[in-house]
Amino acid sequence: MRVPTRLLAFAAAALALAACAAPAVRYYSLAGAPVTSAASLVPARGPAAVQSQIHLDVGPVGVPERLARPQMVVRSNGLDSGSTQVQVLEQQRWTSTFDSELRDAFGGAIAARAGAVDVTRGGRLPGHPVYRIAIRLQHFEAILDDRVEARFGWTITRSDDSRSAICQAAVTAPGGKGLDELVQGVQEVVARAADRIAAQVVQLQAAGKANCETTGAPSLAPSRLPGEADAVIPQRGS
Repeated sequence: MRVPTRLLAFAAAALALAACAAPAVRYYSLAGAPVTSAASLVPARGPAAVQSQIHLDVGPVGVPERLARPQMVVRSNGLDSGSTQVQVLEQQRWTSTFDSELRDAFGGAIAARAGAVDVTRGGRLPGHPVYRIAIRLQHFEAILDDRVEARFGWTITRSDDSRSAICQAAVTAPGGKGLDELVQGVQEVVARAADRIAAQVVQLQAAGKANCETTGAPSLAPSRLPGEADAVIPQRGS
């Protein structure tokens, strides 16, 4: 049976209108998170210092379960302080899951700040010690048209001796106006935490110990929404 030409044209027009009506998905990345100080913590070194260069292995970042997704999770400004309401934005997404975005951003920022090499995905020299960094996002709030709050905890251990540090820091950055500036606020809190982690790596390398008091972070237990599961820490290679 032949389908009337007019019916085919109507169906095609309806499909075209539906496609135009569907909102486009916008993608954001934490890559290139700003460093709060342009200068490296360590002086420039020549080729002879390659063997003593710091190597870093930044593991998967643990995040609260509600954030372990590519969709952005935000709060609206003006809600009551006790409100647990959040928005999961289906049309505004990270380029990968939020925990993966954090790992990549931290790896690049800490390495740049400490004058180190991120060997998480390979490139380690045989027999060269590595500083292994495990980071957990204990608390996170991205409030539209207001601010970004985050509290990170981390451990640093050296692969060939007992040098280690256990620290945490609470950081806040302006959220600006709109989603683009909110993402810049997220980049800023990551950069500030990365600066502190990098400073402690350099302290461990130079003096064998790190001063965690420089973070200015209060001793706070991880917080989460009522009924929320504990932090999700992806396995390597996932």
